[in-house]
Amino acid sequence: MAGGFALLKPLLLLHAMHIRRLQMPIDKSLFLRVMGSFASGVTVITVMGEDGIPRGFTASAVSSLSLEPRMLLVCVNERSTTLQTILQAGSFAVNILSAAQQDIAQQFATSSGDRFAGVRWRPGTVTGAPLIDGSLAYAECTVSDTCKGGDHVILMGEVMAGDAREAEPLLYFRGRYGKYEAVVAPVVHPADIWEIW
Repeated sequence: MAGGFALLKPLLLLHAMHIRRLQMPIDKSLFLRVMGSFASGVTVITVMGEDGIPRGFTASAVSSLSLEPRMLLVCVNERSTTLQTILQAGSFAVNILSAAQQDIAQQFATSSGDRFAGVRWRPGTVTGAPLIDGSLAYAECTVSDTCKGGDHVILMGEVMAGDAREAEPLLYFRGRYGKYEAVVAPVVHPADIWEIW
């Protein structure tokens, strides 16, 4: 019996390799629709360059990462013109936008022009990164680690300072901005026992 399996094993490996070759990733447009179905908040990631010029971009791929230590992550396109500035500075800020800041989200999503034109902000007390006035919340972070994920770089930041105010968040769903309406039941259990932590 064992000898029979030994003869069969190479055939099974060949079959598995053939199946893997047949399995292609899903179509790009379908992938974008699937992932766009996960409604998210909208942020602007900012950094102060060593040249004294503020830089930033709109991002929705942001998540809490760890409670001990306090960490979050941001997924940044490897072609981002701001990424290298963040790595050089070793710090950045996450500005979580309110529902009244759709124009700011759009402005920082463009690839040309002065993204900070007409935007009121103040330097963070810890990182010096721009904190945008009127944001729902902000977090000042130092870069603790990075890793590559396909065509993106994952920034892992330790949160050194932050604050949050009462306002409605700006949401993003399937390529469109939206607003939050508190029509669902509140979370039953307190956040400190969620499995995400």
